[in-house]
Amino acid sequence: MTPLHEWTPTPEKAIALQRELAPRIEREDRLAPVRHIAGVDIGFEQSGEITRAAVVVLAWPGDPRVGFEVVEQVVHREPTRMPYLPGLLSFREIPAALAAFDQLATRPELVMVDGQGIAHPRRLGVASHLGLWLDLPTIGVAKSRLCGVHDEVPEARGEWTPLRHRGETIGAVLRSRVGVKPVFVSLGHRISLATSLDWVVQCLGRTKLPEPTRLADRLASRRGPMPRPAD
Repeated sequence: MTPLHEWTPTPEKAIALQRELAPRIEREDRLAPVRHIAGVDIGFEQSGEITRAAVVVLAWPGDPRVGFEVVEQVVHREPTRMPYLPGLLSFREIPAALAAFDQLATRPELVMVDGQGIAHPRRLGVASHLGLWLDLPTIGVAKSRLCGVHDEVPEARGEWTPLRHRGETIGAVLRSRVGVKPVFVSLGHRISLATSLDWVVQCLGRTKLPEPTRLADRLASRRGPMPRPAD
């Protein structure tokens, strides 16, 4: 883990930190061979007073048709440190996520985050910010768009169209399941957009979300049974 700053800056300082950190994001592939993938879901409880981070570590089977094996899962809760401020959500969310990662015995080679990577007005969404702290390849998989414009996405599963903002491609709008709204994929850190898309598509199951973030979301909200970690 690479400490970069403290977590309760003023809004002005937080924006300055985003602008300082964004150029450090590596937009090309620097991945070790992937054996484990972590899914991260971060949310809030008690009207935002408590931040909840869920992390699920899956063994990568090599062939997604084989299915994923849950190796580890952690839910960490702590008092929320910052109020909600648009564009600064990572300062509010990441401390709990880092604490959850501290509890893992397995270090994943790839992390998928429910949120934005560089598809952010200042190119530092939660997946990118977390990637810098963890020094791991991260991918942002968001359910909604934060910024940018895009064309219509073809209906076939796996089709996508670029997400653009200020003349730059910042992500991809991916049809992850026929007949449902697309997801917004962006590189987080130490990975390219093309490789990010490839991993997200490989990790798709029967729902619109890739299995790592789907299972993290389920763990966080306790909706339905979770696969038991392997012994």
